[in-house]
Amino acid sequence: MDSHRESILNLPPSFRRTIPKRPRSILIFALLMFSTPALVAADLLTIDNGSVKIGIDREKGGAITWLSSDRYPQNIVNIADPGRLIQQSYYAGKRLDRTSEGQSSAWSPWSWNPIQGGGVGSGGRTGTWARVTQFEESDNVLFSETIPKLWDMADEEADAVMRQWTAFEPEMTGVVCVQCELRTKRHEDDAWGEARMSPQEIPACYFTRNFDAVKSYLGDGRWMAEHQAPGPPWGKANPPRKAMAMFERSGQGVAVFSPTSRESWNFGPHGSGLSSDPSEGPCMHVAPIDRVRLGRQSTFRYRYWLIVGDEAQIASRLDSLWTKYAAEQSHLNEHSN
Repeated sequence: MDSHRESILNLPPSFRRTIPKRPRSILIFALLMFSTPALVAADLLTIDNGSVKIGIDREKGGAITWLSSDRYPQNIVNIADPGRLIQQSYYAGKRLDRTSEGQSSAWSPWSWNPIQGGGVGSGGRTGTWARVTQFEESDNVLFSETIPKLWDMADEEADAVMRQWTAFEPEMTGVVCVQCELRTKRHEDDAWGEARMSPQEIPACYFTRNFDAVKSYLGDGRWMAEHQAPGPPWGKANPPRKAMAMFERSGQGVAVFSPTSRESWNFGPHGSGLSSDPSEGPCMHVAPIDRVRLGRQSTFRYRYWLIVGDEAQIASRLDSLWTKYAAEQSHLNEHSN
């Protein structure tokens, strides 16, 4: 049994709803090696149901690098560096000064922080992308398995494995469900020490800078505008329905619903201007936050949803999601090997 199927069987029942039964690998023919556009197309694996298109990128840690809608066909996701994207990001252990080992001075001291995209470059430059070990699509479900990198280091793989399943929410237009899994494989004598309660981004999201109108969802079609000066540091919000949205000037928006979040969410703009270019530095950020005690040998699983549309469409979809998933729980298991 391969590791993909094994991971499916180990998921709790609520996590199995949209997982493919027959995963198939994406084959890249040799001729693609001589064609840059074709190679890019092969690395970006997408699914599209007419109302929403979403994609994961082999060259960017298997993270989500594309999100668009029928009314906003441009990419909403900022992909300027490995710290952007829509991706898994976790924290554990004590903060360490490792500058003598190549740790970025801009991120020192720092805790054990594996992220799906990759590591920061020296002095905060572009950085290096994480290594993808599985990358496939089956029955409109995208799957990736990644060996993450430690964010504060230029090129150091974390002792961990991340898996991710991305699919459309059944019978609901404009909604994507993402299932995330982290398995930590830290050594017993590593420098970060014992498990401690730490904030977790579930997930970390970066969108293009033109989605600058930020709102928390209050339920029943009601919104509350949120305001924050460019960061970091980021602003804090406490959305009562575990959902925040960002809208651009024509009224199209993107929302994140993370029902297992329990702390204040991080959010805010970075940089100035209203660029719609996913590759530019200015961006918008939002991250639902939970606090989880990740041990050296832990498996942590959770789900979140991405919703696209205008304000009324997103509100209606969030109300439906709240009815179905308000009691959603994350899962943390400890293991010995």
